[in-house]
Amino acid sequence: MSEPSEPGGVRLASAQGRWVLATAVLGSGMAMLDSTVVNIALPRIGTDLNADLAVLQWTVTAYMLTLSALILLGGALGDRYGRRRIFVIGVVWFAAASLLCGMAPNAGVLIAARALQGVGGALLTPGSLALIQAVFRPGDRARGVGAWSGLGGVAAAVGPFIGGWLVDGPGWRWVFFLNVPLAAVCVPVALRHVPETRERDAGRRHGFDVPGAVLGALALAGVTYALIAAPGRGVAPGVIVPAVAGVLLGVGFVCVERRRTDPMLPPAIFRIRLFSAINAVTVCVYAAFSGFFFLAVLQLQVVVGYSALQAGTALLPTTVLMLLLSARSGELGQRIGPRIPLTVGPVLCAAGMLLMMRVGQGASYFADVLPALVVLGAGMVTLVAPLTSTVLASVDVDRAGLASGINNAAARAAGLVAVAALPLLAGVGPEAYRSADEFAAGFRRAMTLCAGILLIGAVIAWLTVRTNVLRAVEPAAPERCHPECVYHCGVSAPPLDPGEVQGGGERRGPEM
Repeated sequence: MSEPSEPGGVRLASAQGRWVLATAVLGSGMAMLDSTVVNIALPRIGTDLNADLAVLQWTVTAYMLTLSALILLGGALGDRYGRRRIFVIGVVWFAAASLLCGMAPNAGVLIAARALQGVGGALLTPGSLALIQAVFRPGDRARGVGAWSGLGGVAAAVGPFIGGWLVDGPGWRWVFFLNVPLAAVCVPVALRHVPETRERDAGRRHGFDVPGAVLGALALAGVTYALIAAPGRGVAPGVIVPAVAGVLLGVGFVCVERRRTDPMLPPAIFRIRLFSAINAVTVCVYAAFSGFFFLAVLQLQVVVGYSALQAGTALLPTTVLMLLLSARSGELGQRIGPRIPLTVGPVLCAAGMLLMMRVGQGASYFADVLPALVVLGAGMVTLVAPLTSTVLASVDVDRAGLASGINNAAARAAGLVAVAALPLLAGVGPEAYRSADEFAAGFRRAMTLCAGILLIGAVIAWLTVRTNVLRAVEPAAPERCHPECVYHCGVSAPPLDPGEVQGGGERRGPEM
């Protein structure tokens, strides 16, 4: 192993700096690709494994469950034991779980492997950004994070093509096998070129809130299981017991977090009115996004008759719009304030989802699908960057990384619950995706629900977010952060973003 430069002193323009950036992009790109290609493979997975809709839901939610529950803990582990070490462990874990997903002989093994994959994702996702923050010189960090987020957007844009081609060609299992060669490249590069970094006082600042992480995961698991099982079992003990257990475990999670001196999710941060409000908007927005993209891929393949490649390509306009226009949207939000973008954005997204109700058998892509996705993409562009800016502006610099991590985890948890609950609320039965007419009817009801959730988010933003919240604060006020991740093309959560310190000061990596 070679570590020619000290942590915090690597230049982005140097050979080592380029290797560090490549390592971070490869690692986060694995998770980004996975989030864009797995949904495309769902109909083929269902057919190959003779599985009902519940299995397809669990294929998505098992991964989201462990990822959302452990992502805050993953960042703390990197700070304590070394960011490179935890990142490499995450990449290896993710690749091994991906291999198990691809080899799964039945639905049970696939779901368990997806849960394991989420654990790996929780280790590598915050770690990829933390490497950049800790390794590069302070003057290069913003550019490094910008390059990282932009290249990650390219990975998200390429994902539907790769995923669709693999599903239509060698088969859905290769969607998971794809991660193995990426990891085989990423790990040696990380060990050879990335210096190890850790926080000197991580032991004092970061306790390992294992009880909180376990209780949070079990609470989400209980509620998710009940929501997914309800359409097939109705009001039965096998549904009621896990639902009640999930709620009680959630109460236990809150109690544990209140009593711990070093909680994973500090309750005190939610006393900040703006932070709580913007997280409520985040929950509404990303619940709708996750529900939409889960069902839209099925609608395009089951009802419209698209191949996997056609379905993945059809949804690409939303990613392209975010890749091209997110930076300008962030600049606009800085000029006019976040209140209007955070109100107009969800309304545009709701309009796009209502337009998708026109997409049925015999639908024209250019007349029916594309207009809906352009409107939806315009709404996503309008709101995502200002949302991230407002999260960072709601807290002082020292808690910016924590605030971004909580916001990211809240979005993923909201998406998890939405994917579990939406088919139940829309009356989409376990076998509905095998019938074009039945699924189309449920899809239309689901789009109405998603639009309603987005409108609730718009109302919350209008009532709680001030226009001037992103403007320079008074000299006596705590220093605030501005986002460094100017590009974001993921649809499952807002970007993890540590923010920058104004005035040229240094800051540590994101505190998760």
